Amino acid sequence: MTDADAVDETRLREMIPGVLAALVHRGADFATAEDAVQDALLRAVETWQDRRPDDPKGWLITTAWRRFLDLTRSDVARRRRELRVSDEPEPGPAASVDETLQLYFLCAHPDLTPASAVALTLRAVGGLTTRQIARAYLVPESTMAQRISRAKRTVGEVRLDRPGDPRTVLRVLYLVFNEGYSGDVDLAAEAIRLTRQLAASTDDPEVAGLLALFLLHHARRAARTRADGSLVPLAEQDRALWRHDLIAEGIDILQAALARDRLGEYQAQAAVAALHADARTAEETDWVQIVEWYDELVGLTDSPIARLNRAVAVGEADGPRAGLAALAELPPDLPRYTASAAYLHERAGDHAEAARLYVEAAAQADNIPERNHLTRKAATSRQLSDGRDRNRDSDPPLLP
Repeated sequence: MTDADAVDETRLREMIPGVLAALVHRGADFATAEDAVQDALLRAVETWQDRRPDDPKGWLITTAWRRFLDLTRSDVARRRRELRVSDEPEPGPAASVDETLQLYFLCAHPDLTPASAVALTLRAVGGLTTRQIARAYLVPESTMAQRISRAKRTVGEVRLDRPGDPRTVLRVLYLVFNEGYSGDVDLAAEAIRLTRQLAASTDDPEVAGLLALFLLHHARRAARTRADGSLVPLAEQDRALWRHDLIAEGIDILQAALARDRLGEYQAQAAVAALHADARTAEETDWVQIVEWYDELVGLTDSPIARLNRAVAVGEADGPRAGLAALAELPPDLPRYTASAAYLHERAGDHAEAARLYVEAAAQADNIPERNHLTRKAATSRQLSDGRDRNRDSDPPLLP
């Protein structure tokens, strides 16, 4: 078999929404249909190695439908449903209708918790196996199986063509991306793939804004950590390691979205990311514009996290004392509040206070790399503070 004949698993996963939607439209309940599609995918991987069908999507629909009927026949409680939906799809090319958007709405059902919505999206739309999702989230496979099973029961009787909330769908994708790069599935790359798929199904500029945001953040991935796994702050990153092709693509997508004059929170966040990505050095960062975009974001969302990030940006644009004044208006229990205060005090030359706050922030950190980074910052600030105190003791007395 040649490389051209090999099964392209990414392309296979891209066909899942259409296959699953076809079964649901023909009367299959979502939970059983999703199981049938997963079985069809496994069958495709096993058999397409020898010969790929002329109509891959049609093959998947037919195979999944037959599997659905097998599963339905084995359940006495579903005899009546089997009679209603027992007609097998007609042979021939599958319809080229893209129903990805409806499936996103289904998986982002308001009755689901965010964690369950993310898991169901990865399974039903992304085509990942339960084992892959469990490893990505670093939880036992049995735990993830129960989570997905409950989610499928929740959406089992929801009509596929029901109105949906695009913002809920985008929030689910945002959560997928923010899970990072743990496990054997790169959830950041998977979020980008799914968002590209969603962008092809809708002209919503916020979808484009989210895709641009993902691309601009993902472009800096290789520079974010050192070989030992330690974090590299944005100002210290080697910008030669950034993916400038992704930066260019993200900026192009963002500019097209902004031109539609329907600003949303993801476009505003992407604009901030674009200004960071566009600066050749950290010193050339246009912090004044970044503050202006954070003003837009705060106006759109009134998010405390956006206000905190704005305070740090003000500290860069107008000086650390201005940043600390902006930070003082926010509740101190916000995530990364203490770390932000430590940074601004460090920039202001208050090394003793910065050291104290960095120690406090390290104790609050929820992952080891961040905790180690803040601990090192505390040690550096303490050394600077101790050195200043020694120099002060050795200064000559003032002349009268």
